[in-house]
Amino acid sequence: MSLTESILEGNRLALARLLTQVENDSPEGSLTLAELFQYTGKAHLIGVTGAPGTGKSSLVNQLALYYRRNGDKKVAIVAVDPSSPFTGGAVLGDRVRMRDLAGDEGIFIRSMATRGSLGGIARKTASLVQVFDAAGYEIIMIETVGAGQSEVDVAKLAHTTIVVEAPGLGDEIQAIKAGILEIADVLVINKADRPGVENTERALRSTLELAHPTKRLVRHHGRDMSITTPTVDANIWIPPINKTVATEGKGIAEVIESIARHADHLHQSGEWKGRDRARLESELEALLKETLMDRFLQNVRQDQYEEVIEKVIDRNISPYEAVNFLLNGR
Repeated sequence: MSLTESILEGNRLALARLLTQVENDSPEGSLTLAELFQYTGKAHLIGVTGAPGTGKSSLVNQLALYYRRNGDKKVAIVAVDPSSPFTGGAVLGDRVRMRDLAGDEGIFIRSMATRGSLGGIARKTASLVQVFDAAGYEIIMIETVGAGQSEVDVAKLAHTTIVVEAPGLGDEIQAIKAGILEIADVLVINKADRPGVENTERALRSTLELAHPTKRLVRHHGRDMSITTPTVDANIWIPPINKTVATEGKGIAEVIESIARHADHLHQSGEWKGRDRARLESELEALLKETLMDRFLQNVRQDQYEEVIEKVIDRNISPYEAVNFLLNGR
């Protein structure tokens, strides 16, 4: 039986083997990934991002448990960990926090190292997601490393992006400054049993109202009155704000409901296909850049390349001139 057939039949050992091959860029992994591509496009891809310390792993753990216990959906989790500075491998911190999921055949957790990739998403994450999709996993959650401003790349990969905040991190508008609030489809204030949760919710709600104004103030008989006005476009999705205490399982059902409503919105508005298209275009562009760079490096002499780098370092030529020389020989 081929590796492709084993994956389609749900063989977990074959799945683990293929995931490793894909991460390592092996020829067999690339061939199998190509054969499986026609079976993809069915899973709901959920990105989970946010600042470090917000409890993303605990939230993902509880979401996965809920999907298993209340719908029996197959769930895959791709946890993008920081790379070890010594081995280059994943730190595997997320596996430690997800021990509740151990032993469930309907859940597959894969930790992968960033290996220097920016954006909170490792270079091979999209390929691993495709493998899980073809293997029949209905929910695929991608948890990012929580690196701050570069976390927005997860939005290119997911249908639904969850941005996790938490009170008491020292800055109520951390997400706003980092820019990740703009990619949120669902906002979650985790650790909602901590002091300051009201301030965090108020800051997030104020930002959403600035982005989607639905109220205006008027004066009537000397008093300020709030009048609700219809949104300019009824098809616009306004991210809901959910409060959770993930370690206790509180608020998880409401987050699941928000995710489901967002999926319905994407299907009804036609944006689901649009996000799929944008995701595949982005992946194609990334692969094209990588392939062209590899081909270029194969066709240029190493000593010539090093010589040009030295000229740039010595400020004898600019990086633009160096590229022109390497590509055109002048």
